[in-house]
Amino acid sequence: MRFVWAVAAFVLAAILIGAGISQRTIFQGPPERTTQIQTSGSAPYTLIDGAVLTREPGVQRVALRGASALFVSYGRTADVKAWLSNVSYNDVTLDASGNTQTTVVAAAANAAQTVDPTDATNEQVATDAATPVPPTGSDLWLEEFSGSGALSSSLQVPQGMSVLVASDGKAAAPSTVTISWPLRASTPWAGPLIVLGGVFLLVGIVLYILAIRHSRRSRGPRRKAPPPLPVTEPIDLAIESPDRGVISSSPPSTRRSRGTRRLLALPIALAGVLAFAGCSADSWPVPDPSSSPSDSAAPTVPAGQPAPVVSSAQAQNIIARVRDTVGTADASLDANLAATRLAGAALAERQTNYTLRGKVSDMTALPAIPSGQVYPILPQAYDAWPRMVMAVVSDETDGKKTATIMMLQQQDPWSNYKLQYLGSLAGSTVLPDLAPDFVGATQIPPDFGLLSIAPDQLAAAYADLLTNGENSTSANLFDEQSDAFYASVQADRQKRLQEFNTTASTTGSFTFSAEAGSTTPLALATLESGAIVAVSVNEVDTVKPTGGDITIKFGDNKVVAALTGATESPTGVTSRYADQLFFYVPAQGSTDRIRLLGYSSNVLDAKVIQ
Repeated sequence: MRFVWAVAAFVLAAILIGAGISQRTIFQGPPERTTQIQTSGSAPYTLIDGAVLTREPGVQRVALRGASALFVSYGRTADVKAWLSNVSYNDVTLDASGNTQTTVVAAAANAAQTVDPTDATNEQVATDAATPVPPTGSDLWLEEFSGSGALSSSLQVPQGMSVLVASDGKAAAPSTVTISWPLRASTPWAGPLIVLGGVFLLVGIVLYILAIRHSRRSRGPRRKAPPPLPVTEPIDLAIESPDRGVISSSPPSTRRSRGTRRLLALPIALAGVLAFAGCSADSWPVPDPSSSPSDSAAPTVPAGQPAPVVSSAQAQNIIARVRDTVGTADASLDANLAATRLAGAALAERQTNYTLRGKVSDMTALPAIPSGQVYPILPQAYDAWPRMVMAVVSDETDGKKTATIMMLQQQDPWSNYKLQYLGSLAGSTVLPDLAPDFVGATQIPPDFGLLSIAPDQLAAAYADLLTNGENSTSANLFDEQSDAFYASVQADRQKRLQEFNTTASTTGSFTFSAEAGSTTPLALATLESGAIVAVSVNEVDTVKPTGGDITIKFGDNKVVAALTGATESPTGVTSRYADQLFFYVPAQGSTDRIRLLGYSSNVLDAKVIQ
């Protein structure tokens, strides 16, 4: 009967192990699901809606083939559609039944309407909208891939994103796009079945061994009785056997050694079965994730508020591109290249520096844009253009930690972000409370009246403070104790005036003034109903002769000589310095004063007084 139970255990083990292995092999199913998107016509772009890509869970692999250049990118659906508004494209979406459908969208005649028509800085928007641009390098893309002949890209497109497929932006888009999703072939009972089969195999082996032992013990002796013994003779005890007292060096083997070897073979026999059963987590049941508590909730954007214009990773990529382009322009003194990533006061200062470095041998370059950690990032929450981003970049040079604050702006969907304002943060500067980067902030209009001062009046108020000092009518608005820039300007003016008076107090006059810059202020709201405002102020130094027969000689002032193209002037000379300033402006009615957060100051121009 023991043999019957052993055989039954072996049969059951074979069935269970075979069923478990079959789930992992012949019954497992395909490793991925694939769909093909076919397009026809001459449209240069194909837009694949995010719903098409996310209808299956997991990573999406987009593959395409073509005879020329190939391009794949993804970004916010609204941004990609705005970028495509001036061209025709294939729009791939899901219908009500969940099947893909392709429609051709014609170029919009009013493509420029994605830009805020009230903004006065968009004179070139219509031109940009009418001029197709290549798809590569746009700041709207979160990620992009390029290739030739064949291109395969693995993506994990989140909700609200879409994929753009093209060749070179002029030729027709690839006619066939293959999208595949790796399928998780879950076989939750394969592991338990194999392990259970291994247990029955072990039980069968034990039963088989016990059955053999029982059979051998129950058989008894089978031999006939031996013949009668011969008559014995007396034993001579004086004669000893030659082997008496000898210990054998090789003891006889016993059944125990053979039984031990059989028992040691059991785990070896089961090792392969258990290894196959535990090779994959998909072979075991997985508890319902909904039953386990979540450590933290996913970040969400408040209802009704537009999404931020860039993600954190996107902002870091944009700043890296700006840094690389400006670094190349600085090395080659290429103002046209710098203009592709700089604008406003930041560009004007660089252009002047390039001019001086081309004429003055010992003129140094302006500080490079740092390459350290980008934090915090405050993007504007907005769906149209122009749009802006504020960021702080930390850096460490020669063991000294520094931080740079910047404002970047994108004028329209076809333009890249340009650095408008750039300044250094003081070491003791404390930024106000800002919204998270996944929420974004609201742009404050230049004439906004719910701050302690409107952004378009801030530059003039601070210029009056620089000109008149404590006698300024704006002195009570600003926190002078934390304003390191104001203190340095006053000290520098006093020093230069003393040096001038030692040699030319009777022949000339040296005066200082300041005025609001011509650039538009940029402002983003903070959590305390205040705003971070970036403005520009121009400081003007004027030197004039006091008599008609006196000539102002520039002497060792190589900067003025290089910018004016002269070495002296009988009428005098003016030098202008551009200040890029970042302020925290509190809400109207607050007892806090306006705080200076960051600044930079560099020579802008010099002119002979006519």
